[in-house]
Amino acid sequence: MATAEVAHDSQRAWWLRAVLVLQNPRPVFLALRDQSEEAEDARSEPATALVFLGGMAGVLLAPAFGRLYDDYALDALDVLVIVIFAGSIYGFFSYYVLGWTLSLGIRALGGNERAKHCRHVLAFSLTPLVLTLLLVWPLRLAVYGGDVFRSGGADESVGGQFLRCLCVAGAAWSIGLLVYGVRTVFRLDWFRAFGASFFAVALVGLVLALWSVLPTK
Repeated sequence: MATAEVAHDSQRAWWLRAVLVLQNPRPVFLALRDQSEEAEDARSEPATALVFLGGMAGVLLAPAFGRLYDDYALDALDVLVIVIFAGSIYGFFSYYVLGWTLSLGIRALGGNERAKHCRHVLAFSLTPLVLTLLLVWPLRLAVYGGDVFRSGGADESVGGQFLRCLCVAGAAWSIGLLVYGVRTVFRLDWFRAFGASFFAVALVGLVLALWSVLPTK
């Protein structure tokens, strides 16, 4: 019974760290140095949630999603299903493949880190991107409705462009957190942390770029 309570408290602590990383990332990434089985199990559920939500926020940044109503006869439910489906695929692609790519980058620069450990650093770096999904996207939809998925809609206004920039800023913040997290968790200097992260970030950009050339109707 006591063991179960300890595991529950540890998992709750990691849920709190998923939010704390926005305000004070250093203790969160220092805690991520713990590679014990208990610690990895406790943070696996928050990491999975961050990856799933981050994947949805990521695909919504793709230019193809800004013209869904132009290219296809869809309603709001169709768009929701597409975003959830595409986001889950993209999110877990990022989690496994990019975690592995990040570990390769670290090894290429003289480190020796497991892919699973790298995946957890990547997951907690996605919190700013998740924040845009939970706060900015509902505001965009409330103000501009379906125009956010249509070319030349009302969201092309100054206010709409500002909200879109906030989404991009969330992605940039996540990239910065990833570099900082790699440096802190794996004890690298800034140059090597940036170099190791570049492999993962470049692959993210490549996959998102593919969305921009999806065939239209």
